[in-house]
Amino acid sequence: MTTSQEQRHIFYDSCLGIEAYQLSGIVQKFPNHFHECYVIGFIEGGCRHLWCRESEYDLSRGDLILFNPKDNHFCSPMNGELLDYRALNIPVPVMKKAAADITGKEFVPQFTVNVVYHSDITTSLADVYNAIVTDASPFEKEEAFFFLLEQILKEHSAPYEEHNGVFLDSAIADTCEYLKEHYSENITLEELTEQIHLSKSWLLHTFTKQTGVSPYRYLQSIRLEEAKKLLEQAVPPIDAAARAGFTDQSHFTRFFKDFTGLTPKQYQKIFTESGRDTTAGTEE
Repeated sequence: MTTSQEQRHIFYDSCLGIEAYQLSGIVQKFPNHFHECYVIGFIEGGCRHLWCRESEYDLSRGDLILFNPKDNHFCSPMNGELLDYRALNIPVPVMKKAAADITGKEFVPQFTVNVVYHSDITTSLADVYNAIVTDASPFEKEEAFFFLLEQILKEHSAPYEEHNGVFLDSAIADTCEYLKEHYSENITLEELTEQIHLSKSWLLHTFTKQTGVSPYRYLQSIRLEEAKKLLEQAVPPIDAAARAGFTDQSHFTRFFKDFTGLTPKQYQKIFTESGRDTTAGTEE
């Protein structure tokens, strides 16, 4: 297929504090990774095979996708079909505040499922996406957003403490924290094992089993999230790459596009051009 068949649109809505994006005509595979935010998406067209936290799903039109922060996942096309996918990226503070407003309780929501087949909630999700795309009034956008979250929180979520399926060994938790604190440095496997006083083999296998990603992929995912924050602040991509720990600019650009579907420059435009549409083509 040609790049002209692909459409990659992304918007940032300052009113809601969330990102909305659409991938259309896409055959790209997305490798194993996670997000620091909540992701609510749906398949508008095409079929995908999704792996998420050791479970597999065959997705098609009308299926709802729910990712908690740190839910590792990857996907690939089925039968060469083109993907049409729409989603919202919701930062944790935005979700916590909305959950408190909706339920009257202070808690961290946890999605109890990752996929809901043929869900009616996709209609509400499309309403939010369309309100953002058309730059509807703040009233209309907030109302659509709260109706969407109310449905999901009621039907497919629980307080994090009541539904936390992720147990981390103390050594693995310490390793995660170390990677988060030192992401911009040139970390080595030897350095990590010295921190926990355990073998490289144990760390690699146990870390991957408990978090769903390898230590290096975990580090790169953290670096990616930090780079996105810098790009949002209008830091030039080359500087954002260096400050986030990427030593090679071309590697940073390839990595960023592999995991987000956009180049760093294309992603940055939604914050430097008043949050309006950024369409990805072949720009590097």
